[in-house]
Amino acid sequence: MEEGPYKCIRDGSGRVSRVIRIGTRKSQLARIQTDSVADKLRQLYPDVHLDIVAMSTTGDKILDTALSKIGEKSLFTKELENALERNEVDLVVHSLKDLPTTLPPGFTIGAVLKRDSPYDAVVLHPSNAGKTLDTLPENSVIGTSSLRRAAQLKKRFPHLDFKDIRGNLNTRLKKLDEKDDFAAIILAAAGLSRMGWENRISTILEPEDCMYAVGQGALAVEVRARDADILEMVSVLHDPDTVLRCIAERAFLKQLEGGCSVPVAVHTQVKDSQLYLTGAVYSLDGSDSLKETMQTSIAAGDQQSSEPVDEQVQRVGVTACSIPGDSQDRAERLGVDLANLLLSKGAKNILTVARQLNDAR
Repeated sequence: MEEGPYKCIRDGSGRVSRVIRIGTRKSQLARIQTDSVADKLRQLYPDVHLDIVAMSTTGDKILDTALSKIGEKSLFTKELENALERNEVDLVVHSLKDLPTTLPPGFTIGAVLKRDSPYDAVVLHPSNAGKTLDTLPENSVIGTSSLRRAAQLKKRFPHLDFKDIRGNLNTRLKKLDEKDDFAAIILAAAGLSRMGWENRISTILEPEDCMYAVGQGALAVEVRARDADILEMVSVLHDPDTVLRCIAERAFLKQLEGGCSVPVAVHTQVKDSQLYLTGAVYSLDGSDSLKETMQTSIAAGDQQSSEPVDEQVQRVGVTACSIPGDSQDRAERLGVDLANLLLSKGAKNILTVARQLNDAR
């Protein structure tokens, strides 16, 4: 039965439940991530009926081209956002790192969940068990679809060769295991963990070796900005520290005008009400880089509770009314200030050259 603009169903006892439709990519990892968010919502709202709607995105379909070469900012999100716009789904679960720093008009990130490990992991070919990136033979080929990973690791491990590898996690592991093209591949530790494949991780890369992507390890729930009730419903999933860290990271990337076609990396930490942000930009081969760290207080001001809540305030695409606005503002300013510091030292030139070289490849 339909009631108003929302779909409802009646169960056997005649009780009416609202139906909330959740959009997701079809990959196994995307489904696991979406199911984890749906489970949390079911616990919080037992009377709501959740339907999961899976679909393929451009990024899932184009598997013979490096991500950085396709030149499309919303490779893994556009089809899901189209469904959201057409009211075919009510919310969409993404890996936050897939979401551009500027969302299309009318959309917002209504929840950023507690971050899992943001680090990258080394997965070795079975024949290299027990080795590390340091001890792999000269000219061993390492697979990664990320310019950020390749740029940092080329500098740190100059004896290795880095080549593109595409596909979802299952596909990439299959390519690693069943052929001898790659000595190892680099994947996000969080994805491997969510799939239950921690046993494949041989090394977690520390920030000194490889800083992570903006938003990596965090899940985001995207909704229509005008849907105040859905926004309120998902907002309880926000993890305050993760929100502030990711606002700073996204503001940093946005101010740099970076994307997946340039190597930009971050590292954030919250400690004693201070938010620390380290950000870096790299040339494609990692030989040229700039890296700086800044910090700011994120302790909430005393006057915060008396301020009216503005549902329309977004910070780099995130709406988080339950988190003090002044703390969010300082996190966003930290990202902008750090980007401006790097730009003043020549980051724009490094990124422009990286972009041009990548386009020419």
